[in-house]
Amino acid sequence: MLKIPKPSIFSFQECLWFLNRNYDDCLYEITEDSAIKLVRIAEEITLFEVKEEGKFLVINILNGANPDKKQLTDYVKEWFDTAPNLAPFYELLKREKDLAYMTEDYYGLRLIGIPDLFESLCWSILGQQINLAFAYKTKRALVEKYSYKEIYNGKTYYLFPEPEVLAELTPEILRELQFSRQKSEYIIGIAKLFANKEISKTAILTLKEEKLMAKELIKIRGVGEWTANYAMMKCLKCPNALTYGDVGLYNALHAIKGFPKRPSRELLEEFFDPFEGWKAYLNLYLWRSLAAPSYAPKIT
Repeated sequence: MLKIPKPSIFSFQECLWFLNRNYDDCLYEITEDSAIKLVRIAEEITLFEVKEEGKFLVINILNGANPDKKQLTDYVKEWFDTAPNLAPFYELLKREKDLAYMTEDYYGLRLIGIPDLFESLCWSILGQQINLAFAYKTKRALVEKYSYKEIYNGKTYYLFPEPEVLAELTPEILRELQFSRQKSEYIIGIAKLFANKEISKTAILTLKEEKLMAKELIKIRGVGEWTANYAMMKCLKCPNALTYGDVGLYNALHAIKGFPKRPSRELLEEFFDPFEGWKAYLNLYLWRSLAAPSYAPKIT
């Protein structure tokens, strides 16, 4: 058993809700009080469970190897984004009358991460210009066919496919899984870059500046501004990453602030600028508002 002290302004239940949201994610299992996930830590594959016990998040190893304890703990911290102190962000929300309700209704929601950069880029490409339900369906088809799996207590748990595996595929093969030809080419191309060590999370993080990270990611075929910023938000934990062009984000701003359905860049930057250092979190909370429109104040 490993223990992680819970940060202030943290809700495990809110995080579990966000991980679940009634979508069919094949890379973890969410129960009423836990998250179960299969991971590869330093080449050791481990199935673990995260639960809440008092002031701690508790990690129980369910099956597989005993991984490096620090690396597994660091993985869970990154997954649940336990590092930031959200108090300054909540103070900024309280200053905006249309957003202040979020500090109570979404109290303790953390920016749930995708620690693996290859997975986060593939997932964001899968989600381009289709609804989430279909994106999860194609993700499951890919994972079930090409990834490592482990059965525990009658349930099957998967890792995300390794880039070396996907790099050997052809677009025609992925087309059989209902991938568009374009997305098939993009994912295979990205897999080749990772397999050949031409790109890595470590290398991108050494750039430090968010603009430089985005510029480097956008060089990759299939990665535009939205995809780069999504990966920067969910994997690289860039505090000011924003998913420009995201329909969900725009719908939330239309409902809460009365913005046009396609707001201008200038209007978006004017709205987000006061949240310097917390723009990614505001992006997340605006997404969260879409699932509970009754909570949001009415436009008058």
